[in-house]
Amino acid sequence: MHLIDVDQLKTLMAIADSGSFTKAAEAVHKTQSAVSMQMKRLEEDISRPIFTKDGRSVKFTEDGRRLLDYARRIVRLSHECMNSFSNAALSGHVRLGVPDDYADRYLPEILGRFTRTNPKVEVAVMCEPTPMLMERIQSGDLDLAIITHAQNRPQAEIIRKERLLFVTSSKHSAHEETPLPLALGRPTCQWRQAVTERLEADGRSFRILYSSWNSSAVGAAILAGLAVGVLPETAIRTGMRILGEGEGFPLLPSVKIALARGRVQSSALVEASPLIEALAGHIRQSLDNISIKDTIKAV
Repeated sequence: MHLIDVDQLKTLMAIADSGSFTKAAEAVHKTQSAVSMQMKRLEEDISRPIFTKDGRSVKFTEDGRRLLDYARRIVRLSHECMNSFSNAALSGHVRLGVPDDYADRYLPEILGRFTRTNPKVEVAVMCEPTPMLMERIQSGDLDLAIITHAQNRPQAEIIRKERLLFVTSSKHSAHEETPLPLALGRPTCQWRQAVTERLEADGRSFRILYSSWNSSAVGAAILAGLAVGVLPETAIRTGMRILGEGEGFPLLPSVKIALARGRVQSSALVEASPLIEALAGHIRQSLDNISIKDTIKAV
């Protein structure tokens, strides 16, 4: 059994993030022939093809996508290991983006842990919806962003999955109204699209009564008994009640929460910033520590 080469995995990631062998070669400072040779050796090591021909574009096989997932985890752990043995105290400035859907629930834990460990680091936080954060990630205005994952964001690392649930006020009965009043995000919101598609498939009439990017505004409409909303498990608050299939509400797809990196960080991943890697590690650990069971129990 061969030990997998971390340098080859970094090249694999660069190919996935850049979309071509040529751009990947530039990112990892190798010739294109050297990149091709590395990928050939990887295929020999796992005894499976990694790529499939699709014109001029790079397309991964199913085994290639599985290897890419392992590659991201292995390289991340490699960086975390080396950073953990660094004697230099971290200092500087790091820019973090997060939608307000997640900010209330996740930021206290993340910033508390990170600041205690790295008191000399300044964290600038920007709260915007996922599509806007991804624009800032691509333009290099953010170093890291906690986002809602989608298929068109393959470069993002999935760090948590939660159920998406219909919720109503525990003191009101908006869920019994016809058409069903809804409080949701703006039209480009993935959760909104998932809900409307599922209700339309079930033939249930509804009207979108409140629409906002701001999760607090949507939550206020739910708690006031004005409309039914959808939230991931850890976002459910006291005064809300979960609506299930027994009450005529269909199951919804899971929410995938992901970590996206700034354009420079995501493309090369060779000279990863210890500061950014440290914050990324704290984000993963903090989200692992959040208990869905305790959240549901407290409602």
